[in-house]
Amino acid sequence: MSKPDDRTVYFHSAIARAMKDQGIDTVFGLIGDANLYMVDAFIREQQGRYIAAANEAGAVLMALGYASVTGKVGVATVTHGPAVTNTLTGLVEGVKAQLPMLLLCGDTSVEVRGHLQDCDQRALITDTGAGFEQLRAPSTFSQDLAFALRRAVNERRPVALNVPVDFQWQEVVYRKVPAPPPPPMGRVPAGEAFDNAVGIIAAARRPIVLAGRGAIDPAAKAALIRLAARIGAPLATTLRAKGLFNGETFDLGVHGTLSLGPAAEAIGGADCLIAFGAGMNIFTSGLGAYVKNRRIVQCNTDPADLARVYPVDAALAGDPAAVAEAIVAALDAAEIPASGFRTPELAEALASHSPLDGLPDMSTSTTVDARRALHRLGKAVPADRTVVVDGGRFMGSTWQFVDAPEPRAYVHTINFGSIGLGVAYAVGAAAGAPGRPALLVCGDGGFMLGGLTEFNTAVRHGLDLIVLLCNDSSYGAEHIQFRNKNMDPSLSVIAWPEFARLARALGGEGVTVRTAADLAAAEAAIRNRKGPLLIDLKCDPDHMAPMF
Repeated sequence: MSKPDDRTVYFHSAIARAMKDQGIDTVFGLIGDANLYMVDAFIREQQGRYIAAANEAGAVLMALGYASVTGKVGVATVTHGPAVTNTLTGLVEGVKAQLPMLLLCGDTSVEVRGHLQDCDQRALITDTGAGFEQLRAPSTFSQDLAFALRRAVNERRPVALNVPVDFQWQEVVYRKVPAPPPPPMGRVPAGEAFDNAVGIIAAARRPIVLAGRGAIDPAAKAALIRLAARIGAPLATTLRAKGLFNGETFDLGVHGTLSLGPAAEAIGGADCLIAFGAGMNIFTSGLGAYVKNRRIVQCNTDPADLARVYPVDAALAGDPAAVAEAIVAALDAAEIPASGFRTPELAEALASHSPLDGLPDMSTSTTVDARRALHRLGKAVPADRTVVVDGGRFMGSTWQFVDAPEPRAYVHTINFGSIGLGVAYAVGAAAGAPGRPALLVCGDGGFMLGGLTEFNTAVRHGLDLIVLLCNDSSYGAEHIQFRNKNMDPSLSVIAWPEFARLARALGGEGVTVRTAADLAAAEAAIRNRKGPLLIDLKCDPDHMAPMF
């Protein structure tokens, strides 16, 4: 609440106003004694939107989901001590995902020696790889907040702003600080590195243009499409840029271990890979197979992202859109002809291929084939949706059989390899893209590990969430390892409750699918949903497709 005196306000009101002035309109969190007054002021005085998570871990993941779909900084707030320790997995996830996020965390009173919830929050947070800023004094709140936000944007990672509880009711004079400017763009490297890249591309006979998450803005997309057309190259994306080239005739889809059919054949026959905004990890490279015996040109904005996993023949630190346009100009000036890699035969093969071609039906009398069920139910969800994929043995099937309309509509939750992050991520994604249903695919173990409580958060906030739960009543990755060693897998098998009933008990809707005949009812439930919906797909742990 603001003080009647116009010259001063209470600190908790001032920081809420500073958040609004910095363009923050949505905050995810869990309140405690170090942040409850600030959250109240943000809602009541600044008309901000606050989404109350059930757990601090969920709040951070929701902010990451929001950042992923909007491209803006996601904001979460928690109190001190155990609230902060609950955020640590999410912070590591955000660091590895390179998502800008602000964590406003409280801290215990400096005057109270031996406080029950006191801990070294700076050490805990920085050990995750996240940034840390200490709010220096009540009078520096606007400056410190703006600086933390600028760091989150420029460093592409979560940054925590640590706020002692003692400040909440102190009086301060409000002073607005300008919002941080966007990072500069348009840089093109000159000299030998650029000339070498152009030479490699000019000599290529079977080149592929690859886009990663760092090249998904409209300018980069248009420039990469022009470059690919100019050199006669098919287009491909990393998983995190999934959907960027939807509708393009020579779109190969995801490049790497997930490639199928004629796309995989084209990728396997390439002699040059020109990557923009891509980290070139082991999965994008097809476990190394797709970077052998070919020249690699890699362009990223951040020099630290170049040649980090595999050596490259030409490394360009620059803006993907500007670099692609400069390459086209250089090729035009030298009158370099296009390669012959774009053929009518390749176009026809890509157009006629179905991801289900040649796949055996892995259903049983009491379970469904997860791949076929995901493919069919994915088509029942509106095409303009956000797709969120939790961690588990079903991941590869989801990535291959469930489409996202564009990269911002695909949310990647396993940057840290953790299961159970998907529901909270999906809540944040649904809040960030309210016109789109959030379609989450998760497993039974992940849902129980981290999704159960935040499904109710989606209910409480009236979010459009559809959960396709691949339920093999086990921790599937461990189950298959036992099977591969001819060992008893019972240690990985768990008798869960009925998930459809559980979803209804949490205030949502629930449907169970045991056979292909039940899929029609699930499709109807998707069409007629009135709130968060969970569809429990019963699967056999011994009849599941490989993870990748």
